[in-house]
Amino acid sequence: MSFPKKVFKLERTLFFLMVAVALIALFVNCKGNTEASTPETMPIANSTLNVTKNRNITQEFKDYWYAGKAEISSYTLEQARYGEMRDGTAALIFVTEDFLPEIQVKADRQNDSNVPVLKVNATKNFNTGIYPYSVMSSTFYPVFEEKHAIKVSQSMQEWCGHQYAQINNRTQFEVNSHSYFEGEADKSFTLEKDILENELWAQLRIDPKALPTGNFKAIPDFSFTRMKHVPLKAYDAKGTLTATSYTLAYPKLNRSLTINFSSAFPYTIEGWEETFVDGYGARAKELTTKATRIKTIKSAYWGKNSNADAGLRTELGLE
Repeated sequence: MSFPKKVFKLERTLFFLMVAVALIALFVNCKGNTEASTPETMPIANSTLNVTKNRNITQEFKDYWYAGKAEISSYTLEQARYGEMRDGTAALIFVTEDFLPEIQVKADRQNDSNVPVLKVNATKNFNTGIYPYSVMSSTFYPVFEEKHAIKVSQSMQEWCGHQYAQINNRTQFEVNSHSYFEGEADKSFTLEKDILENELWAQLRIDPKALPTGNFKAIPDFSFTRMKHVPLKAYDAKGTLTATSYTLAYPKLNRSLTINFSSAFPYTIEGWEETFVDGYGARAKELTTKATRIKTIKSAYWGKNSNADAGLRTELGLE
């Protein structure tokens, strides 16, 4: 082979090597830029989610909670009030839904910016002598992110009047509280982001092992602070977990709450006990509120609103 041909062959080889190196560099660079520029999107509330953020959600969980139905559990209730025990009923309604993170209300339609939540509506109904009590709380707890509840609200109605309190999770917990009692009236204030007792019921249904244990600060259930007329704020608390129960104790409030649940998924709440000093003056004594599960059903209850559907309340033992 002549010298010019050797030079040409060498130049051609070098040319192809340079092209190959350039293509490899371009591929690596493009891949890196694509990964860096791809925004993280919030998962939407449907049963096809494969990627979770922070919390490991099983397929078993998705199959149970994203089947288009809510879980409704009814309970017999023995409620302490005014130093005596009152008979009543309670219900826990768990359902997944899409939540708007900014205005913090239920979303009317699916969108990538929605936050999937497990909503807990808890109700209690009992009578004190001639007049009835109706208590309800709503908690909106993120499914795929290990964060505090996005929102908690609570209302109480009885013949003396009614009360309402709401916490919105923003930079801090933003609290708005309204009451017919003079010392409580209309209040707006902020709290540090401590554990919310109301959110623990939803956290238990996702993963009981993630419940807080040991000593920490916790904001008690809203209905307790309203009934006892104590400030809505964080108190020293201690959490204790077993395979089938979770106990939250507040030493300064002389109060403890124990939630009993099944050890296997879906961690059905079998009942609860709440012990505290109830009543005023000579009638004050330590009493224990108790709830015992009657029945659990799965139902798209929002469509069960005709007179023909009233039999479901009998089935649940609420009538």
